[in-house]
Amino acid sequence: MAWSEAKAWTRGKATGKIYQDLLDDATNAPARNARRKKVVRPEDMQWEMSRQGLLKHLINEQMNTRMDTVDAYMQIIPPGSRSGKHRHLAEECLYVLEGKGYDLHQDCDVEITDTYHWKAQDEVKRYEWEAGDVIYIPPNTIHQHFNADPDRPARLISAINRIFKNSGLNDLEQMEDAPEYDASVVLTGEVVQRYLMRKVKETA
Repeated sequence: MAWSEAKAWTRGKATGKIYQDLLDDATNAPARNARRKKVVRPEDMQWEMSRQGLLKHLINEQMNTRMDTVDAYMQIIPPGSRSGKHRHLAEECLYVLEGKGYDLHQDCDVEITDTYHWKAQDEVKRYEWEAGDVIYIPPNTIHQHFNADPDRPARLISAINRIFKNSGLNDLEQMEDAPEYDASVVLTGEVVQRYLMRKVKETA
């Protein structure tokens, strides 16, 4: 046989039951999913003081919910403040629940061959938004959210697909931290309220 393949394919002693594991997983999925949450209560949504800003995670793969494809969080931006600045390969959309402001977006040129390279373009684009709008973040775009109201908070709901991460493409990079970021702070609803009032007190 060509290339001596006949002598090569019979080598090796490793055995397994990979296909059977797939069958077993499919069989057990209904019972497993029945134990996963279909309703997530506010007290079960984790707060995070992150480099991207003040977050409350609504859906995440670590939360044992029925959602297998999407992660979502609420971003709270204090009056006159801004989010961190970051870039990720997956596209993202954000619904503006409350407030008004603007985004700065910087597109990147991307090359994916044996290696992955990107370079930020020179132009930075500004997009205004207010409550009720949806903000679209294209793939691999450097972006940052700004609360333009000096007296009121902004709240955004972010949704992003896990498919890139689960495909080995979790290309997430932080360029700038949110002003509120402090790794030692543990967020609660009460602590977040203090952040939201801080700017009001300073401008009173």
